[in-house]
Amino acid sequence: TMSTLNAFMAALPFQVDDFQKDALVAVEAGKSVVVTAPTGAGKTVVADGSIAMCLARGARAFYTTPIKALSNQKFADLTDAHGRDNVGLLTGDNVINGDASIIVMTTEVLRNMIYENAPALNNLGLVVLDEVHYLADKHRGSVWEEIIIHLPLRITLVCLSATIANPKDFTEWVSERRGGCELIVETERPVPLTSMYMWRDRHAENRITMLPTLGNDGRPNQSIVTMLRGARGRHPRFSAPRRIGVVRELERDGLLPCIYFVFSRKGCDTTASEIASADFAFTSPNEQRDIRAIARSHVQHLSGQDLTVLGYERWIEVLEQGVASHHAGLIPAFKETVEELFLRGLVQVVAATETLALGINMPARTVVIDSLSKYNGETHDLLTPSDYTQLTGRAGRRGVDTEGTAVVIFSSYVSFDQVTAIAAKGANPLRSSFSPTYNMVVNLMSRYDEDTAHRLLESSFANFSLGQRTEGLRASLAKANADLQTYREAAECEFGDIWDTDEANLRVRAAKTNTQLLQPGSVVDISGQRMVILSRSWGGDQPRLALTTSSGGRRTIRTRDLPRSARFMGELTLPTPRRPQDSSWRAEVGGMLETFVPDDDPIDLFQHANASGAYGCIDIETHLEWVHLARRTERDIKRLRTRIKKAQSTDIRERFNSLSHVLESTGYISGWNLTKSGKSLRRLYNELDLLLAESLRSGVLSDASSQEFAALVSMFTYQARGGEVSEHPKAVFAQDSVAAVTEIAGRIAEMERRSGLVETRPPDVGLIDSIYAWACGLELADIFDEDDLRAGDFVRSTRQLLDLLRQIRDGFAGYQKVAADAIKLVDRGIVEAAVLR
Repeated sequence: TMSTLNAFMAALPFQVDDFQKDALVAVEAGKSVVVTAPTGAGKTVVADGSIAMCLARGARAFYTTPIKALSNQKFADLTDAHGRDNVGLLTGDNVINGDASIIVMTTEVLRNMIYENAPALNNLGLVVLDEVHYLADKHRGSVWEEIIIHLPLRITLVCLSATIANPKDFTEWVSERRGGCELIVETERPVPLTSMYMWRDRHAENRITMLPTLGNDGRPNQSIVTMLRGARGRHPRFSAPRRIGVVRELERDGLLPCIYFVFSRKGCDTTASEIASADFAFTSPNEQRDIRAIARSHVQHLSGQDLTVLGYERWIEVLEQGVASHHAGLIPAFKETVEELFLRGLVQVVAATETLALGINMPARTVVIDSLSKYNGETHDLLTPSDYTQLTGRAGRRGVDTEGTAVVIFSSYVSFDQVTAIAAKGANPLRSSFSPTYNMVVNLMSRYDEDTAHRLLESSFANFSLGQRTEGLRASLAKANADLQTYREAAECEFGDIWDTDEANLRVRAAKTNTQLLQPGSVVDISGQRMVILSRSWGGDQPRLALTTSSGGRRTIRTRDLPRSARFMGELTLPTPRRPQDSSWRAEVGGMLETFVPDDDPIDLFQHANASGAYGCIDIETHLEWVHLARRTERDIKRLRTRIKKAQSTDIRERFNSLSHVLESTGYISGWNLTKSGKSLRRLYNELDLLLAESLRSGVLSDASSQEFAALVSMFTYQARGGEVSEHPKAVFAQDSVAAVTEIAGRIAEMERRSGLVETRPPDVGLIDSIYAWACGLELADIFDEDDLRAGDFVRSTRQLLDLLRQIRDGFAGYQKVAADAIKLVDRGIVEAAVLR
């Protein structure tokens, strides 16, 4: 009979690529795999084939993704392929068919299952970790490592990643952790990419020009380099074209549809409005009717009042023009509408933030990057080569376009060199963000003995990479030690101890001997060549001499750089006025030098004969060079030893111990055992886990009604976006509770400071009033004004709050009822509708 793998490949409507087949053959042989390939190359086929083989063995398969939107999309795809009964979804705020043989989930859900030793893991045969390069994410990256470290070893892992620069290191680590793991690398994009650079030229009637960023040799396009270099001056010749101009240019060149990446939500909305208001004819009356009907079908579950607050009419007007905005501040129904319309070709331009680049199936012919620098909440950072690859991965639709185009817009803040460096490189190395949290500490203590827990911490990818770096440092140290030996031997002097004083002093003392003879008019012999001093000036503590030879040439030298064999030969009377800069004056002095008769007994400027010890050595200059090298190498050795020592006492172990110290001081652990409070903390997967546990334990939230409780818990999930500062809540009930929680936060921060930890961020009160109003039964229209950008954010933030309320309900018996009631009050209307329907 045909094997499951052959049957799966035979049923596909296309021929599998080599990399897909190699990966599937490895999984069939029971190995885990790491597959890195460009966006759109078909990594999904590897996941689908692996799932088919897993189900054929009678085992269950989990498919994990970093974000809910991806989980929802994957759930829909797998449901189409395997039928509604066989596929389930767990995303923290949504449970569908939880016992199915294939479950799609967010990565955190699986991590939590592992820590809770959930029965669902019993018959698990396969885990697909999609977008595994998320492991580098500063805030959430640890979760991927925790799964790879703690998942039972019998389970096969399929790790799918965008292009990374060090896939071999990562695969070696997975192998070391879990046994056999194969690396499968595909570098070919399914649709080739051309990178372009676009600007507006003031000297050519503001004409917009677009040229390839790189030449055929893969180096920066020389004609752009030359042109930009020639345009430097007070009045800038080049500037960024307006976004309407960019789209007009693309339309003229047949490069639509396009995704226009703008790194701010407001920027996306403004761009979409501007382009929709221009006179583009992207849609016919029939298409406009279709757009309205599709949008209606996506929002029919929402009330007219909600739609008004969300600015539905303005949004639909823009959509009807074939233009849309896509960002995290939109409610899911709006985003899903945009995605469907774009895939159907009814929308030609989408202005999007980078969240769209995350694996959502929305390829375009062209991708425009508005700027290569983006605000990270604190500063402006340049995009990394990996970010660029991820964004431009959307350019070029498989089976539709022969090539994809990526356009970077001119910016006076980012040089063309920076643009080409980012575009040419393609990928960054995957760097670990593994960092223990309070929750991780209590979960490790609950599951493992001390030795095992420490061993598991030491087995993180962070430590593995550190070990590799340490090997490199050790090799450097061995070479530096060998070099030092050579330099020390070469520096030795038979006249005396060359090491008796530091090198700088030795040079200065040697240079000061008889230097009073070095005055304008003095004739000196330097290495056999006769010269006359024209002038003497001071630079720091060392005189600088200007000299000329008989040919009238000019050179300068510091006295400390004179060779130790230099001699004073006598004096000339220089013609006045003295003009050392004047070549004809120097020629006159050169003539006098030719007829100069030296003194009978020239004076050694550095008096070797009379000097004691090493000062008397004619080769002191050479010895000093070796001393200098030896001293520098000694400093390098010291630095290398410090780095090796630091690498060995890993930050991870230190952080674990510091976190344990804080937990011990607050009564969550005793030695290696969890107290009752510690057991509750295990269930809190939240950035402010300890602060929330302390607030619940100390009773500062215990008198709150369900409505008040929901509002107050939002302090622990909400965080104002970069640079914004939340207003103090107006609700009277919140005053005392906020003050009490802030006081606890201060106490924890003080303990963290004393333990050498970075302080946990403070709670954020910015959502309290809105959540309270919502929990009291008010509608969106009562809480937000029309077109308030925060209305969409409110839905997303409230889903995160619900997730945390469930954790409190399940982990804190004393709060079970108030949390359950709060969930009922909050999970309604537009918030409930945000879940996959």
